[in-house]
Amino acid sequence: MSRSFIRLSWITLVFIFLVVIAGSIVRSSGAGMGCPDWPKCFDQIIPPTDISQLPDNYQDIYLEKRLKKIDRFVNILNKIGLERVGEQIKNDDSLHREEVFNWVKTYTEYGNRVVGFIAGNLVLITFIWVLIKYRSKRKLLLLSFLNLILISFEGWLGSIVVATNLIPWVLSLHMIFALIIIWIQIEIIHIAQNKKYSISIPKTFKNIFYLSIALTAIQILMGVQVRQEVDFKVIDGVDRSFWIEELKNEFNFLFHRSFSWLLLIVNIYLFWNNKNKHFGIPIFNFILFLLTIEFITGILFSYANMPAITQPIHILVACLILGFQLYGLNYLKYSRESLLR
Repeated sequence: MSRSFIRLSWITLVFIFLVVIAGSIVRSSGAGMGCPDWPKCFDQIIPPTDISQLPDNYQDIYLEKRLKKIDRFVNILNKIGLERVGEQIKNDDSLHREEVFNWVKTYTEYGNRVVGFIAGNLVLITFIWVLIKYRSKRKLLLLSFLNLILISFEGWLGSIVVATNLIPWVLSLHMIFALIIIWIQIEIIHIAQNKKYSISIPKTFKNIFYLSIALTAIQILMGVQVRQEVDFKVIDGVDRSFWIEELKNEFNFLFHRSFSWLLLIVNIYLFWNNKNKHFGIPIFNFILFLLTIEFITGILFSYANMPAITQPIHILVACLILGFQLYGLNYLKYSRESLLR
């Protein structure tokens, strides 16, 4: 395939990762409700910079709009059999309060939306390009179309995140779909590059590499659960300095913290074997480096009261580790199986 298409695929992946960064910065800075409506911000393409640019009753106006969107979302939940969840959302008193305008939070959230808008359009351009030039490649066409559907769904889910005032489980779902989009985009890059590798890799090494990917996915999902519990602390008004103290007895937090050691040991094994047996797969160097950063931010979480700056770094690095692992699947896919163990 053309270099231009491969370049576009990589740029798209970079912007998808930027969306993850932007979203985590928004969450850690408490700017998630900086824009009370969606897709515009205070019903404007370029949001206001001062409260004087808004009507006196702006909180009532946007609260009414949000409650209507919540009703529509609750109706969807009811139709798919989640009546209890819908009832909980409908009776959540926190959804009946509108935040006071803060231009810093507004532009932080607005930046997140701009990055998301660019990423969405890049996915759209990718699909159109495939449809015009590479439609004979059925798998590529299917994946590019699926990613377009998923990123559109992510946009809609983003509007629900705003409407539901950042309900934790909706945020978690938002994150999970972002990871699926990253996975699909990496597979699009694999197909576009069509690289073949002339290396011999033993079956045991391959299986442990597959295991490491599964462990990373589990660790990220558990991390999402921990973040969900942190979000509840925020909702309950618990001071940041007490978050870790209150999480120490939570199963998800303890599992997430202890499980990280297994992930590290498995990746050290892969790194060591890759180096000593000269498989020549460079991703394991990056993964071990990223795991070191992940451990440092995890230590800061536990012993420095979760500094806000470490949260987006921790989330981004976790996604990058999974991204490198998924990209590394191409080495295994086109390698010969060695008899070495």
